[in-house]
Amino acid sequence: MAAVYRIREYSSFITGQHIDGCITLPLHTFKQLEDFILSNNNRDADALELMGLSARKGIGRVITARNYVGIITMNDGTTIEILPKIHSAVEDDESGARTKKLLVDMLRTLRDTPFKSLQTSSVDIAKLNILEAFIRMFIDEVFFIVKRGLKCGYETIEENASFFKGKMLFDQQIKYNHSHKERSYVAYDAYTANRPENRLLKAALQYLYKQTTSSRNKSDLKTLLNAFASVEVSGDYKGDFSRYIPDRNMKDYNTALLWCRIFLMGKSFTSFAGSEVALALLFPMETLFESYIATLMRKQFNADAYSVSVQDKKYHLFDEPRGQFQLRPDIVLTRKSDGAVFVMDTKWKLLAEGKPNYDISQADMYQMYAYQKKYGAQNVTLIYPLTSFVSNDQEIFFSSLDGVTVKVRFVDLFDVKNSVQQIMHEML
Repeated sequence: MAAVYRIREYSSFITGQHIDGCITLPLHTFKQLEDFILSNNNRDADALELMGLSARKGIGRVITARNYVGIITMNDGTTIEILPKIHSAVEDDESGARTKKLLVDMLRTLRDTPFKSLQTSSVDIAKLNILEAFIRMFIDEVFFIVKRGLKCGYETIEENASFFKGKMLFDQQIKYNHSHKERSYVAYDAYTANRPENRLLKAALQYLYKQTTSSRNKSDLKTLLNAFASVEVSGDYKGDFSRYIPDRNMKDYNTALLWCRIFLMGKSFTSFAGSEVALALLFPMETLFESYIATLMRKQFNADAYSVSVQDKKYHLFDEPRGQFQLRPDIVLTRKSDGAVFVMDTKWKLLAEGKPNYDISQADMYQMYAYQKKYGAQNVTLIYPLTSFVSNDQEIFFSSLDGVTVKVRFVDLFDVKNSVQQIMHEML
């Protein structure tokens, strides 16, 4: 069975020895991961935030996870699973089960992605790595399609037949049947399941059958492949996706085909790739945290009393000679009764009391100052994940003599509803 190595953000991989707090990888796997990071760092500046490479005396080379979570699967089946670093006052999560469920909840809030329909009710998230959980969810979607019946459509078939039907293709008839008068080169329309959507599903099923290490997933994938026996495997992913029209008749296929786009074309948040990497599904925690908190905030506020704008684009930093340097706060809340404005920005960063200004970025403070001035905000708040390095009871704020106050608040992601409600109560 292929090995699975799990790590959390800010933790490290090493090789050749065992040290508390680090995960030891076989040398071959360590080199594969190192090559993957280096190749993407050279190709994409954003990939510099993927993982850190360093060397420590007495330890050697070290790979440290940071900023991105998800899975990396090597060609030999080895899987690297990267989970968010979550601190909570509620309970620990040594198994990673709650963290993986939280990650799914975060993914579900992303706009314009296939993750909105993610469900964990039928998935044992504690026992499966993230990839196997995603495969399980895809399998459930395809089973639903198969039970309702594969969609069929008319396909033009061209063949050199022993009997005549449809219409004769005279150029091909002359070319191929000059000495075979008993045959007819014809074109005809056949009502068949061999349509682009089904070809894509079969391609994904075949691909995942080779990737999965779960006996249950492999068995179910084999069963589904039998249901697609009359369907060809897509040999042109882009072409078949372009032929798919997501209308009402095809709504049962929508989620499964979004999964196909991820598995077959690597359409997650990244374009990471590597010669030894079979699949990389990686997500920036900054984006996940921002989307998750914004979604929760939007649900908490009464729409009759407040309007909520996410990624608001109302103002630019400068207005002349034209609107320049777009301001885009994560959450802008406006109270309808008096027009009072409250601005919030989320930052995925672990603050610490022992660092200057708790390690809050000066650039972030410039940003919040500009938000207050432009929006005339009654309150501006920076929201960070709860950390063990700062007391959650500590009130952190920064004020200037010209009337700007920036508050800093923390969210316990394992008790997120209460955390959000407390921030709302303090802010309003």
